[in-house]
Amino acid sequence: MNQMTNAPDALPTLAEMLAAPLSDYMSARQLAFFHARLCQERDALLTAASETTRHLQDFETTPDPSDRASLEEDHTLELRVRDRERKLLHKIDEALARIENGRYGWCEESGEAIGIERLLARPTATCGVEVQDRHEALRKRRGG
Repeated sequence: MNQMTNAPDALPTLAEMLAAPLSDYMSARQLAFFHARLCQERDALLTAASETTRHLQDFETTPDPSDRASLEEDHTLELRVRDRERKLLHKIDEALARIENGRYGWCEESGEAIGIERLLARPTATCGVEVQDRHEALRKRRGG
């Protein structure tokens, strides 16, 4: 069953999200809030990608080698940013799928609540802070 069909019309405010009791964790209203936030972020990324494509298609050649190098460097940087955004789009789609299947807001490793504060800061989070810290410490020890 799609959990979003039971979501009320009015989304909670940020203040309501932060003040909500633990018993409201991942209620229909909270899931609707994060669904809207993730969709808004996805739409902004898709718009930016579209603008980049248009910008790159309008590439003007210039006879001056230093101007041409500067333009190419700008385009390379823009493409790197878009690549990071492409990866974020994938994470957003995964988060939206977790909302649909009822796993959003719960740590994939421990099964514990990720927490509203963390999800507000990083709506695509899949782990709680403690688990994420452990992963990062392990990565540092491995030199990666």
